[in-house]
Amino acid sequence: MDLLVRNVRIADGKPLVDLATSKGQYVAVQPNLTADAARVIDAEGRAAIPGLLEPHIHLEKALLEQRMPNQSGTLAEAIRITGKLKAQQVREDVLDRSRQVLDMAIRNGVVALRAQPDVDPIQGLIGVETGLALAEEYKTALDLQIVAFPQEGILKAPGTLAMMEEALNMGASVVGGCPYNERTWEDTQSHIDACFALAQKYGRPVDLHADFADDTSDRRFAAASYIAQKAIDTGYQGKVTLGHMTSLGALLPEQAKPVIDLLQRAEISIVTIPATDTYLGGRKDQAAPRRGLTPVVALRNAGVTVTYASNNIRNAFTPFGKVDPLQIGNMLAHIAQLGSPDDQAYVLRMATLNAARAMGIGDRYGLEVGKQADMVILDTPMVANALLDLPPRSWVIKRGKVTFETRHEEKIHR
Repeated sequence: MDLLVRNVRIADGKPLVDLATSKGQYVAVQPNLTADAARVIDAEGRAAIPGLLEPHIHLEKALLEQRMPNQSGTLAEAIRITGKLKAQQVREDVLDRSRQVLDMAIRNGVVALRAQPDVDPIQGLIGVETGLALAEEYKTALDLQIVAFPQEGILKAPGTLAMMEEALNMGASVVGGCPYNERTWEDTQSHIDACFALAQKYGRPVDLHADFADDTSDRRFAAASYIAQKAIDTGYQGKVTLGHMTSLGALLPEQAKPVIDLLQRAEISIVTIPATDTYLGGRKDQAAPRRGLTPVVALRNAGVTVTYASNNIRNAFTPFGKVDPLQIGNMLAHIAQLGSPDDQAYVLRMATLNAARAMGIGDRYGLEVGKQADMVILDTPMVANALLDLPPRSWVIKRGKVTFETRHEEKIHR
């Protein structure tokens, strides 16, 4: 055995267990295991959870806020500023900022990320190229999925579709999309059609930024039903992820229900982005400002898989962030009013099991024999304390190897 973790709590109210790994997988999960290993960790009763996941993040845009701040805090200014900055992207600078973000992620217990680099005539393929290089560089510490993401649109930015295909041939593993960033509803539909056609050609999953607005008065921001029906018609159930989905939250329950039911039928996973969406959303509301949030509770109640992510880190879209899913989960629990013990457990599942499903890695994920040996040991005695304490990550383990460790000795002086 390569690693043996003793005296760890993986379920509250149940005995401590030992977890043994070999060749990157769990080979035993049981109390009082009689075995030895190349390395033994005594967790001393600390809680452990599966490795945390970030299913939606923009690496090459990170850490740009101080270079050109978004003074108005609006989505329009964020897009304008980012367009200027990404036209000046330099490979080594992108790599340096991305490494800072990935190092933050590792320290916070993240074991896999889905990165969404822009693919367009402004930035070219620098985000994809650097992302693939980083995936190789960091392969022992985390898994990095690369999305071919057409931020500037496909029809609106001629040549983008060919660049997306080139990105897939380079090694990008997901077909991205930004259908609302087209000029007309008809072009939004064509954008979606093009993404599905490309995904089918290359046998890749689809991950679209969709319905990112305060309301659905513009049909470009009410594309969820069209996307869900497209997934069903093409046999892509369970292979589509949608990020943001804030305008869905502006609908009355009776209006939202048929859309949500169709999302459930299409087995679409939803990624809510609470930090970005609540920061940018509702800016024009003079009274009863909207939260600008995906309707998490309604989706959950309908059986739709919902997860969450950091999205942007310290840039024009989100001036805060440190790639900590527990911090974002705590924020989401407040905003979405998910405070009961059952709700908090659900929020933790959103960052683990639900995120794994959305990223297409659910078959090898979890604290079970035969699964990939990824876990985070938290400096707290109960799993339920994860969102309450936001505890230090005592050990982060990827494929049975420790990638980060810290021990805190605290003393209060009175």
